[in-house]
Amino acid sequence: MAEFMTGMKRTNYCGELRAKDIGKTVTVCGWVQRQRDLGQLIFIDLRDRTGILQLAFNNATDRAIFDKAFSARAEYVLAATGAVRERSSKNTEIPTGEIELEVTELRVLAKSETPPFEIAEDSNVKEDLRLKYRYLDLRRPDVQNKIIGRHKIVKVAHDYFDNNGFIEVETPVLIKSTPEGARDYLVPSRVFPGSFFALPQSPQLYKQLLMLSGFDRYMQIARCFRDEDLRADRQPEFTQIDLEMSFVNQDDVMAIGEGFMKQVYKQVLDIDIQTPFRRMTWHEAMRRFGSDKPDLRFGLELVDLTEDLKHTEFRVFKGAIDGGGSVRGINLKGLADKLSRKEIDKLTEWVKPYGAKGIAWTRLTESGETSSFEKFLAPEETAAVRKTMGAETGDVLLIVASGEDAVVYASLGALRCELAARFGLIDKNKPCLLWVTDFPLFEFSKEENRFMAMHHPFTAPRAEDIDKLESDPGNVCAIAYDMVLNGNELGGGSIRINNPELQQRMFKALGFTPEEAQKRFGFLTDAFRYGAPPHGGMAFGLDRLVMLMLDCDSIRDVIAFPKVASSSELMSGAPTDVDEKQLTELGIAILPKE
Repeated sequence: MAEFMTGMKRTNYCGELRAKDIGKTVTVCGWVQRQRDLGQLIFIDLRDRTGILQLAFNNATDRAIFDKAFSARAEYVLAATGAVRERSSKNTEIPTGEIELEVTELRVLAKSETPPFEIAEDSNVKEDLRLKYRYLDLRRPDVQNKIIGRHKIVKVAHDYFDNNGFIEVETPVLIKSTPEGARDYLVPSRVFPGSFFALPQSPQLYKQLLMLSGFDRYMQIARCFRDEDLRADRQPEFTQIDLEMSFVNQDDVMAIGEGFMKQVYKQVLDIDIQTPFRRMTWHEAMRRFGSDKPDLRFGLELVDLTEDLKHTEFRVFKGAIDGGGSVRGINLKGLADKLSRKEIDKLTEWVKPYGAKGIAWTRLTESGETSSFEKFLAPEETAAVRKTMGAETGDVLLIVASGEDAVVYASLGALRCELAARFGLIDKNKPCLLWVTDFPLFEFSKEENRFMAMHHPFTAPRAEDIDKLESDPGNVCAIAYDMVLNGNELGGGSIRINNPELQQRMFKALGFTPEEAQKRFGFLTDAFRYGAPPHGGMAFGLDRLVMLMLDCDSIRDVIAFPKVASSSELMSGAPTDVDEKQLTELGIAILPKE
């Protein structure tokens, strides 16, 4: 039967004791990592979130206490009192390896069944099993360190923004649905049958209202929700470090963002970040790297071959150019002998999900030259392509052509990252941060057959582009900016529209009738009539920031209780059916599955 802690009180954590504590009488609590029975000697490694401490028992130990130690098994919960003493056999692998606790009082606070996997650092356990028993997985030191690292990053955020005059304000979680972009999670209302709240995809409207309310500088560690398909760096519920500022321009917001990154890297990882960050326009990023979140830790820049091939008769390239697209490539310098024809064929299949129909290639090895396309080109075209791409013996030229630039960019942008990782071209010595600016204000949706806001409908256009809102929306640039870390979008924001007339023009350009705009966003646009200050802001993806700073593979690693790809939680079994009574109260009927 489990014992109680009555009369005992923890004085120290296991991992904080050192040689300087020799002679002290202390009480520690934790879980049994392992027990070693050597006959007349028993050793127990006791673990808490700070580390491991060895408990020692011998023939001088009270017999009842010795018997408890003998019966202890992995993951039993113990409380132990005793004197800290020097170990006769020291362990240099752990910080407490010079000492041990000579136990004089021991209580078994809880027993444990044999866990489904060993609670050990970096154990090779399938993720599904770990997430099913997440409460056990969270006992592992490496997992705990990630959650503790997240806590430290959040603390820096609170302190930094407080020191810079920001006021933390909580915004509602049950809000009005304003569908534009990802699907909302909907919450039915019992009080208003047939009506629904939505869970916020971001606090965007409310933080703008706070600027209208005169708070000037707002921040929030905000919970957000999006009903979308998941990837390694996405969850249906996620957290933002959200901020908004009044009477500022783009440079002011970016300077605050840079200052936060400089401070969080220094305080958490003791890494000095150089500011200001490099800046690159969206058009330059796409042209050079095929991505609006370019990884600049390696080369493999895209090369535009369209001009060299504008008169070609080769059907693949000609069709792309005539269709208004382009022909572009990357040069894998000096790696011709490491990328075989068979591997190139696999890459051809690899780019197809990005819309490319294939890859045209040339291998220039010491033993000879082979190409999938050069025989179809005129000699001067081949020479021009090689010259433009800087081709030399030992190189591999990989080329994608499409009637849509977006396909070429997406394919080669992803391919350059894949090849850099595969061949170890990435410089991981220090973080690479930059701003991508001047995004298009709109992007055209084939599915919707209309222009949609690339960021959101409240993003301000550049002043010099306002006259093109109706006549040439595809060439309007936004006062928008994304922070990129090692090829990942870390955060982004914009200067907002604060002029009611301009906001109505924006809604019109997006295809909203005045009635639709009023129905969706009227509570914000009505507020604009009462004096809206110029304002702007941004949001950092906290989960992604923690993942990248702590060098994790997935944001699931840095979330205490994450969802899996199906948006379910394996531990609790959510989502689940609910009682018929609850549905009746909500006036909801579930249709039978077909």
